[in-house]
Amino acid sequence: MTAEAMTARTGSAPAGDETGPAPMTTSAIILLFVGLMIAMFMFSLNQTVLATALPTIVGELDGVDQMLWVSMAFMLASTIMMPVYGKIGDLFGRKPLFMFAICCFLAGSVFALIADEMSTLILGRVLQGIGGGGMMTLSQSIIASVVPARERGKYMGIMGSAFAVSSVAGPLIGGWLTEGPGWRWAFAINFPLGIIALIAAAIFLKVPKRAEGTGPRPKIDVFGMALISVVTSCIVLVSAWGGHDFEWGSWQISGLIIAGIIAAVAFVFVELKVSEPVIPMSLFTNRDFLLATTAGLFIGVGMFGVLSYMPTYLQMVHGIDATVAGLMMVPMMGTMLVSSTLVGFIVSRTGKYRKYPLTGILLMAAALVLLSTLKADDSAWGTIGCLALLGLGLGLSMQTLVLVVQNAFPVSMVGTATAANNYFRQVGATLGMAFIGSVFTQRLMDNIKDGISEIAKEAPQTPLPKISSTGLTPEIVAQLPQPLHSLIIDSCNDALVPLFLWVAPLAVLGFVFLAFLPNTPLAQTLKAEPARRENLVLGQAPVSDGSTTSAPGPSSSASLAESPLLEETRNDGTDHTQRTRDRDSRPAH
Repeated sequence: MTAEAMTARTGSAPAGDETGPAPMTTSAIILLFVGLMIAMFMFSLNQTVLATALPTIVGELDGVDQMLWVSMAFMLASTIMMPVYGKIGDLFGRKPLFMFAICCFLAGSVFALIADEMSTLILGRVLQGIGGGGMMTLSQSIIASVVPARERGKYMGIMGSAFAVSSVAGPLIGGWLTEGPGWRWAFAINFPLGIIALIAAAIFLKVPKRAEGTGPRPKIDVFGMALISVVTSCIVLVSAWGGHDFEWGSWQISGLIIAGIIAAVAFVFVELKVSEPVIPMSLFTNRDFLLATTAGLFIGVGMFGVLSYMPTYLQMVHGIDATVAGLMMVPMMGTMLVSSTLVGFIVSRTGKYRKYPLTGILLMAAALVLLSTLKADDSAWGTIGCLALLGLGLGLSMQTLVLVVQNAFPVSMVGTATAANNYFRQVGATLGMAFIGSVFTQRLMDNIKDGISEIAKEAPQTPLPKISSTGLTPEIVAQLPQPLHSLIIDSCNDALVPLFLWVAPLAVLGFVFLAFLPNTPLAQTLKAEPARRENLVLGQAPVSDGSTTSAPGPSSSASLAESPLLEETRNDGTDHTQRTRDRDSRPAH
């Protein structure tokens, strides 16, 4: 099949019309980066502000039993949307999509702000998640489209530190708002940040456009997007409901498992057939992508399993207010900020990165084991030390693995690859939140129920105040008389900390995967696409005369990182096309 025929079939420009993006000036990149950082800060601040405000929010709305879904609704929606944003951004441009994501996030903030019941709050969180998934994925892919991988490390490190900064400021702001003006201001502060982010996006986001093809516009993988939504929803619902709302062997859980498996199989078949898959199966033939993404999934489980419930634990068990609980999270985010930023600059200077995620994931495993040994009467300094160790591990590993994935693919696929990597890490985060949240909630309520029964048996004449297990707040717990006060504290401790030991082996397993990760040299120029996307999908490779020939197998048609062109670009930083022009312009002898 000729190149012209292939172009007509897929609606893409001929191979010769596809070029890498023109390089941007340093000042233009910095202005672009400012806009992205504001959006990233708003996204991550929204998560961390709620960490300390959440116990009060669910207590006032009488929804402690639904506390899991305040976080889960956001995580589920953002996880589903990540690959969607990545693919559509690659196909049609990232700037308008990025601005849409910010607007959707602000719309969700409106619903959360006016919520007077849990259902309205959860709806707002869903809308925030739909926007947040795009803000996270598109920020990373936009930078990847204008900065070479060798220089990108410092930008990715700063992006990782933005999460750390917001995680330090968020709990403090959330605690201050909860004890002062009220928790609703935790959502109101999104509006000035969102407006600034929109203005910055409109003015500064001047992302180079891809060459336009002569055929019809690419088709959106609607079936793939629908199927991945079903798969993700089934995974989350099984994790959240299994053993809590429904028995593990119930028809509801069994039905969700079966539906998830069927949807996953159907998704693979659809992605192998469509011209523009939302998550191309060829990604999984790339060793760097496969190992880094698997490790990222394990990191997500441990990270969000701790972040989501540790502030609640600190307030309930140590009897501190929300502001102090936020201060106790500062060491974790401080070590994450410093390590993420330093590693980013070191990687940009040296081009070596492999040892950092290996070290980081081992430190995470150690921190989770130490957290599982906490007791209700332990000093708060022990908790702070464990959290600082966890932050150090996250800073060494998280953003570095995103860089590894982006380095393996050209600019035209970097959004899809980044989104797929983020998707699986978010699946891990969602599983961590769902599993730990579901088991923690059930264990806490069972512990309280059993404890009250024991107190009633031992002292039947002792009057016990009426308490609602779904309406507990740190303030109510602090005012309870003995022995109920000690019962709630011990119940909370015994319900949560053992769960950290359950997820620690996942970090060890992530280390095993990363042990096989090669230290692939980082590209020093932006990578143009070495082969047309239609060739990758249809299993064909380009040849020198402009026609195509069958590739020997799926791995050879999709393993972009192993392309000779990419190796030349990656190893010495010289543009292959420019070298070809120089060679052809030399006089013949």
